Amino acid sequence: MTGEPTTHDTENTSVPADAAADTGGIGGTGGDRASGGGRPHPGDRLRPGTAVTPLRAGLHLRGRRGSLTLEGSTAVPVVWGLLEEPLRTGGLAGFRDGLEPGSAARAATDTLLDRLADHDLLLPAPPAAPHPDPAVARWIDATAAHPDAAAALLATARAEVLASDPNSPTATAAVRALTAGGVPVTLTPDPDLPPDRILLTVRGTGPDRAVAAGRGGATGYVTAPGSTAQARADAAALEARLTHTADSTVDFAAEPQPRRIPGTFAALLAGAAAHRLLCAAARLPDPATEADDLRLLPGIPAVLLADARPARADHHSWLGPDRIDTDRHVRLEPPTGLAEALRRIAALGEHRCGPLPAPLPGDLPQLPVPLATCTTPAAGHATLRTLTGGGPRLDLARLELFCRAAELLLGETTFTVGADPGHARGRALRHTAARRLAAAPHDCPLPDAAHWSGHPQLRHWWTTLTGRLAVPARLEVHRAAPHAHAYRAVVRRIPHEPGPGCGSGPLLGEAVEATPGDAAAFAALAAVTAVTTAAAATPGGAPPPPSGGAAAPLAAAGVPTAAWEDPGWTGGWLADLAGREEALQDTLHRLYGAGPTTTPPAPAPAPARDSGLAGLLRSFGFTVLHTPEEAR
Repeated sequence: MTGEPTTHDTENTSVPADAAADTGGIGGTGGDRASGGGRPHPGDRLRPGTAVTPLRAGLHLRGRRGSLTLEGSTAVPVVWGLLEEPLRTGGLAGFRDGLEPGSAARAATDTLLDRLADHDLLLPAPPAAPHPDPAVARWIDATAAHPDAAAALLATARAEVLASDPNSPTATAAVRALTAGGVPVTLTPDPDLPPDRILLTVRGTGPDRAVAAGRGGATGYVTAPGSTAQARADAAALEARLTHTADSTVDFAAEPQPRRIPGTFAALLAGAAAHRLLCAAARLPDPATEADDLRLLPGIPAVLLADARPARADHHSWLGPDRIDTDRHVRLEPPTGLAEALRRIAALGEHRCGPLPAPLPGDLPQLPVPLATCTTPAAGHATLRTLTGGGPRLDLARLELFCRAAELLLGETTFTVGADPGHARGRALRHTAARRLAAAPHDCPLPDAAHWSGHPQLRHWWTTLTGRLAVPARLEVHRAAPHAHAYRAVVRRIPHEPGPGCGSGPLLGEAVEATPGDAAAFAALAAVTAVTTAAAATPGGAPPPPSGGAAAPLAAAGVPTAAWEDPGWTGGWLADLAGREEALQDTLHRLYGAGPTTTPPAPAPAPARDSGLAGLLRSFGFTVLHTPEEAR
């Protein structure tokens, strides 16, 4: 008999096939059961709300936080038919007493109980003093790991709903929801609250907790549980952000927003807020964690965002600018791979509440080079600036563009941003090397082109630039220093009428890499990006500082490379670049001084030092390097 868990259960379970041959192949452990170690005991009962579907040779069970499939023998449904009623009614002890110790039936029963216990589908016997409301007691039993402790916490809880208008639909719906949850509620007017906002607080045995709900523009929200001050701060920041988003995307054909939140929408927001507050009071898992949403980042609080038309509600990882509570001073570890970095970018760039723009392909052409774009204001300016960038793959282009947008918001000449320390350091060192090599005369001998001109990525991007796009261009490659394994490549457009006074032509792309072939390939790729961006009538401005293969270790981490993937394949090329990145950074660091320094992390708790965009990026695991203008 094997278990195939889903949702919150991720490990396969198996039972030896020969554990109980007399039961038709149902595995078993045999003997009497122990009551310790988390194993079921005679007082166990099935968690309320568990649905069961018999299969031809097994069972499928669905609980609140997971599901389980048991297969292996036609005897499984038979055993369950005998066991289900005692499990649901609390008569397991009497049922097991009627089974002969050591028998095949006892072994099959114990094996099935083992699997239910492994997947959190069994509960201890009902507590001596359950919650007086049967509906609340059933909800606690279906949700809590320790129902008696949760019921005791709720029994001492007292809730309060604050609203500028106590008769508003949201306030009255919140009172109904908290009352249905078995908690005494007080409704208090608070003239300092905006008309559409309510604040729910609970006091009891544990620390006071609060949740705010309201509306910004057309979008409703429910904050994560926290202190009263944190809930107020989060609500104010969310409303400002949601209102700004609504104002910047005005749809003149849409119907005007009603002055008050509609009744059904108010019930949704109030019910969600009450649910989160009750779970916090009883120390139950937050509802945001129950959907197994891969977009949510573990450790980052989640807010609920809801829209009435079309009807939609989902949770999003979000940290506000005012991080008052200690649990808001979170700092995730750097992402271990490119996919994880993009998950965090998606959270920071959520189009309604994210503080940063999300780089997306939009309607840009994806051939001959993948392109992404985003719009962001520069630091200290209200005017918007559109950024467009490309890369060997769209995911790499999105990562690079996100880092550039963050730097623009922080102060373009002051900080360098990366997904992890190596990525940020590689970007900063390349920027410094490119600037200094551009200002210094190239007195180093040129590498022999015969050794690198056959690089497959260079051939591809150079042919795309000069052949497919028909751009007259010239490629130059220079060694950074004698005997140094670092090269700068530059691609310039050849003037239509070359001659004295025409100069060397405008810069299309540049790169700094460990080999002349890699540098030339990235410079040609940057040139293709610049030309394609201009052809798509997308503002691009001057070519950005080179980043090249700085993201290669992140892209190659945990990604197996097939034996046939040579550098002509993007995956093979990234794997080769990743192997050379550390040595390249050491070389550039030796040539160009101490380089950037990581912005010192603030000792927790230090809200003032850890606030702002730099602190928010660090909270999500990104690295922010201090690269002052004079050092760049």
